[in-house]
Amino acid sequence: MTRRTQQMGEFLREEVTDIIRTELDDPRLGFWTITHVDVSQELRSARIFVSVLGREQERTDTLKALRGAAGFIRTHRKPRMGTRIFPDIGYRDDRPLEHGEEVSLTLR
Repeated sequence: MTRRTQQMGEFLREEVTDIIRTELDDPRLGFWTITHVDVSQELRSARIFVSVLGREQERTDTLKALRGAAGFIRTHRKPRMGTRIFPDIGYRDDRPLEHGEEVSLTLR
């Protein structure tokens, strides 16, 4: 990962988090956190990893809400970004706590 992709990823994380918290009003959104963003080398696409606290249904509802609001987030993101390139965003479920528990159980 280059410095440029890291900077773009951090910028996207901050901007998308702000847009979702302030502009998006969807009752399906649960208690979520953007854990990290992977940006491609050419800055054309980005994967946003979202961790959702709660049951499986809350996870799927939150991811559906975010994927459904992708166009809304993109239109609000364009004026904020001072770049010519606007990466296409995809949302992924991030489960670091569950993965940690699996590793812990395996090691025991």
